[in-house]
Order: sequence, then structure tokens, then C-alpha cells
Amino acid sequence: MSQLRILCLGAGDGWHSNQLSNASAEAGCRIDFATYESLQTVMINGDPNHQCEAGNLRDFDVLLTRTMPAGSLEQITFRLAVLHALVHDQTLPIINPPDALEVAIDKFATLQRVSALGFPTPDTAVVQSRRDALDAFQMLGSDCVVKPIFGGEGRGVMRIRDPELAWTTFSTLENLGAVCYVQKFVPPGGSDTRLLVIGDTVRGIQRTNDTEFRTNVSSGGHCQAIDLNEQQVEMAQTICKDIGLRFASVDLLHFEGGEAKVIEVNAIPGWRGAQAVSQDCIADEIIQELQNQAAAFGVKVSK
Repeated sequence: MSQLRILCLGAGDGWHSNQLSNASAEAGCRIDFATYESLQTVMINGDPNHQCEAGNLRDFDVLLTRTMPAGSLEQITFRLAVLHALVHDQTLPIINPPDALEVAIDKFATLQRVSALGFPTPDTAVVQSRRDALDAFQMLGSDCVVKPIFGGEGRGVMRIRDPELAWTTFSTLENLGAVCYVQKFVPPGGSDTRLLVIGDTVRGIQRTNDTEFRTNVSSGGHCQAIDLNEQQVEMAQTICKDIGLRFASVDLLHFEGGEAKVIEVNAIPGWRGAQAVSQDCIADEIIQELQNQAAAFGVKVSK
């Protein structure tokens, strides 16, 4: 038996990478990091050889997918095709797998899946023209949040209440060839609950922001650990199982007089804010889940 070899795609340098490196060392594992841009495949006599800057992908026991950078349609399609090939050929387990990433990265696809499971979501319109977006803006009460259909950490998210700003925003999105994702604002804003899922474990984080409606730590939000009820735990587990996620977050918005609504499912969650209010090392739990998935895949490694 040998040391478990972990490949992390897309983590880059910084706090999260350091956390994973330290946790891997503590667990007796080896972790290597590589960019999605370094993925390449050479096929000789029909045998695909998938490589990255960290080496041959067949030399690793488990793969952790982190943030995929922007790229052309061809670049994104190729990166996902490599991941799909690894799954199809049963080369190694991937957390999270490409089919789950494709759903979770797409807010519209996620919204449909969550709604189909019977969980409440904010009223939303997804359209492709300024005219239809303005109609949706009025239909949803002229107080809406406009988001990029792809993206996270609160980037590109705007609350719009002014018709002129709505016209300008939707005109810009139409000129860029972007989809207009228009969601009814759920008052009061500035507060949500993150259900952080690692394997079968779910922990609750209350996120608040006193200065604006976005709660991301990068937007000035603050975190507090909270206890979850059985319904919240079951909700997070059901959604993640349906999409195929083993490491993710399910974000809930609360409002007076109604039940919480699922606002987003994140397949590449950060955990810096959660770690600040947790006594357990979250990176240790992530590495443990990678070990569990490798063992379930049949990988035999030394302890």
C-alpha cells in the first residue's frame, strides 16, 4: 500500500490551498495542485493520456475540483470533457464530478432541480432580451436582484429598484449576449443561512451583513455557527444527493411570515468564514471525505 495521492484542480495559491496542504500532511496524504489551463490529452493508438502540470492524472488516487477559471466555450468544454472521460473510464473518483458541476454552476439549472424536489425558491425570470427582462422586472415588483447565471462570491450581483437603472443594466447584458437572471428581492436582505455539506455531515452558518444585502465574506459579511433542525439537514442532503455533490453548500434566505427559500447551491464553496466560527478543522473533514471516496473506489493506501 502507498500514500494517498490527491490532485486538486483550480485551487491556486492562498488560504484554502494552505489549509488543504496542512490537512493532507496531517492525514499522511500527498496533495498536488494544478490549473485547469494545464489539462491536456494525447491519444496514441486510441489510448488517451490525460496530463496536467502535476503529472499524469492516472497517477492520482482522488481528484478535488475547485474553481474553474473563465475561458472560451471550447476551453470550458474541453476541461469538462477530460473530467467526464475520467469518470467514464473509472480512472479515479472526483469530488465534485463534472455532471454535478455543470448543474451547480448554472443558477437556472440549479433552481429547476431544487424546485422539482419540492423546496421553495424565490420567484425568478430567466430571459434573453432587454424587453423581456424589463417585463420581468415589473412583474416581480420592480425590486429585483440581477445575477450572472454563472459566477459566485457575490460578483456581478445587483439589486435594482429604479426603472432607468434596470433599462441600462438589461441593455448592457443584451449587448454582451448574456442571459438576464432576474430574481424577486426577498426582504429584508443582509442575512442568510449556509448549509455546508461535507460528505454526510451538514453544519449551519448564519451569515449577516449590516451594510448591504449580500452576505458573502468578500462583501463584508459576518458568520456565526448555528444549530440546524432535522428538516434543514435533510434538505441539504437531499439536494446534494440529487445533484451529485459531496462537498457543497446550500444557501437559504429567510423572510418574515414564510419559510426559507433556497437561493443557491455552490459546488465549490469557500469555508474561510465557516472555519472562523468552527472548533473543528474543516479542511481535515474535506481530506477525510476524499479518503473515504478513494476507499469506496477501491484504492488501498497506507494509514
